[in-house]
Order: sequence, then C-alpha cells, then structure tokens
Amino acid sequence: MTVSAEADFLEALYRAWSSRMAADPQMSIGMLRSMFDEWHQPTKEPEAVTYRSDVVAGVEGIWALPLGADTSRVILYTHGGGFATGSAASHRKLAAHLAKALGTTAFVLDYRRAPEHPFPAQIEDATAVYRALLDRGFAPGSIITAGDSAGGNLAVATVLKLRDDGSPLPGAVIAISPWLDMELAGESLTTNAAADGLVSRQILEGMSAMFLGETGKPDDPLANPLYADYTGFPRLYISAGSAETLLDDATRLADRASAAGAEVTLSVVDRMQHVFPCLAGRAPEADAEIARIGSWYRR
Repeated sequence: MTVSAEADFLEALYRAWSSRMAADPQMSIGMLRSMFDEWHQPTKEPEAVTYRSDVVAGVEGIWALPLGADTSRVILYTHGGGFATGSAASHRKLAAHLAKALGTTAFVLDYRRAPEHPFPAQIEDATAVYRALLDRGFAPGSIITAGDSAGGNLAVATVLKLRDDGSPLPGAVIAISPWLDMELAGESLTTNAAADGLVSRQILEGMSAMFLGETGKPDDPLANPLYADYTGFPRLYISAGSAETLLDDATRLADRASAAGAEVTLSVVDRMQHVFPCLAGRAPEADAEIARIGSWYRR
C-alpha cells in the first residue's frame, strides 16, 4: 500500500515533537502541553459544524454540533495526550469529523490531567459527565464513548466503571489507537519503534508514572483495561495504524473483548501512524477510516 503524501504531515509533526523533547529532556509540563496542543494542525476544519463551550458536571468542554445532526445522540469524547497533555481544543475538529460521520453531536471533555490530578480523576470526570448527559435526557443507548490514545483508554475504562457501579451503559464505544497497557508489555513497542514517529517506551514510562501517581497500580483494570472482564460490554470499534508502537494494545483489547462475547470490530490500516484519523479532511486514509466508523455505527 502506498501512503498518501498528505498522510506524511502527521509523521513529520510527530518527529518534530520527538526532536524537541529529545533536545530538552527536562521539558516542563507546561511546555509539553503547549506543544501537544499543536495536535489540531493535521485536522482540517470540518464544514457545517458549530462549536459551543459548556460546563457539564463541573467539567469544561466543547460541543461539536454538525448541521443536521441527531441532537438526541452524542459522542462523549476523551482526548489523547498521555493523560497529561492534549485538550478539548486540540481534538475538537477530530471529534467533529467523527460526529458528522455518525450523524450525532459530540462533547469533548477537558478532563483533569496528570500529574496534578492522577488516576482515577480522569475516569471520575468522564463518568460524571456521562451521568449528567443522562440527566439532560440522553438515553444510555444514544451515547457513544470515544477517544484516542490515552483518551481511548478512558473511553473503555469509563464504561467499565459505569458497569461496576451498576449504571446503564452506552450504546457503543470507539477506541482510536488506545493506550491501555501501563505495564508496557506489548511486543510492538519494540518491533515498531523505528516506524512510530512519536510514541516511545521512554515517553510512555514518564506518562504512566504521572498518570498512576503514588497509589495507582499498573494492573488495575480501570487503569489498564487489558486486565478487565468484557462480559456485557457494548459493541466496540478499535482503530489503529500498523506502524504504531501501541498496535498490540489495540489487538490485545480486541482479543480480550471478543473472548468475553463482545461485538468487536478491529481496523488496522497499513503504515499509518498513531491516531491517524486526526488527519481528517487532509489525508484520504483518515477520511476513509472515519467513514468506516460511521458505517459501522449506523449498521
């Protein structure tokens, strides 16, 4: 498969970030967050979408409201960034492209971030927003939890926490390049190390330490959903690129959820980088993947 020239934009951005981090090993969390907020750059602004800031259950966020969307359906979107960086602003365009494809609205959370707020603060925020959406009149089956990278972890873990609490579950879950394994045991961390422009073992070690803090355990199923039981889990779409170091997180999640009887769709796109759907509107590979997710959801 030939990768489009447009898809190279993402790898170039990632390698520029990697070079900046390598040049400044003691980069402050503030500088890291400023850099990762450039994550919006690969994503083209989707047409016919408006945005609105809101506070839901005490959590700030941004609504993406596509023209003609079914306003009774909503994506609860948790952004990537290692639980410590990224924001609703950096991911609102990606969430909007996804909402357009699904025919829904989306609410992108600015959940509390590590290291100031370690695990489980992020899940607490996401579950609080979910319950507030129920209070606003959304039916459980009309809510989709979705996210990328660390946010893909949260999209899954939020549902696990809701199930543990006896709450009604959302109708679907979408995990884009999810980072799940806090033990960093995936073989692709080694085999794809040269191909992945951004995600290295060193970066993950630092971010997992910030996320888990002093009390979090790397084998806690809510921090590391590869340890979770997926009995009764909603239908699940998992997207990944074959070039990314976290590929094995996606494939192991698919295997574990399928073994528990969940309806799982795994899409691995050849030679694509981490969270390649953020190339929406720019690269055909991203647009095709988002269209596949939309078709899957409407099926």
